[in-house]
Amino acid sequence: MKEYNASIEFHWAPLLVESNSDDPVKHRQPDRIIRVGSIEKHARHWTNADVLVFNSYIWWLNPTIKILRGSFGSPDSIYEEIEMLQSYEMALKTWSDWLQIHVNNSNTHLFWVSMSPFHSRSEDWGGTPGSNCYNETEPIFKYGYRGSGSDLNMMRVVEKTIDILKTKGLEVKLLNITQLSEYRKDAHSSIYRKRWVPLTEEQLSMPTSYADCFHWCLPGVPDTWNQLLYASIFNI
Repeated sequence: MKEYNASIEFHWAPLLVESNSDDPVKHRQPDRIIRVGSIEKHARHWTNADVLVFNSYIWWLNPTIKILRGSFGSPDSIYEEIEMLQSYEMALKTWSDWLQIHVNNSNTHLFWVSMSPFHSRSEDWGGTPGSNCYNETEPIFKYGYRGSGSDLNMMRVVEKTIDILKTKGLEVKLLNITQLSEYRKDAHSSIYRKRWVPLTEEQLSMPTSYADCFHWCLPGVPDTWNQLLYASIFNI
């Protein structure tokens, strides 16, 4: 964006702290392991930015997360399984500690974008049990709807972390895109998601089995998120 003398960077850090999922192509999604106190691998890319926008949600959605005490590849490392919400809170503590040391609000503006919900259980909105977002063509019209694709406990951990940072003189603006996205069961990529490996005939015969109800169509709902972020940055 030369005409604006601006650069925009996207850095892949799905769990914020160092993990075995740090490669954007070759990652270990089913068996996630994190170094909960180690963030510098990612954070070194964040220094000296005018605006930092963070988000971390869906990659945490396992009942437990394996914590690495030590370094990847070290024979002396110790692994410990911890309940997901506790490990999420620990990672956010590492993140907030880094911000306190390395970020000055007079130079850098901070945003946290709230969780992006998914629609994998049609029972949530009164649909057919066992189905998902496949073939959905209309939004949910029930005011205040919230389904199983949003974890309120995780949102509360984020809010608590941001509140603590504020008491220490560091402001992180929470951009809440969750509720507006909750209504859009019709806006996922569903069966139209690009596949690296072609689906079998058996899979193709059962569209609900491979419908993607996590990611979003583009153009679509994420454009609204960007408009809200733009408006928030514009009003700094």
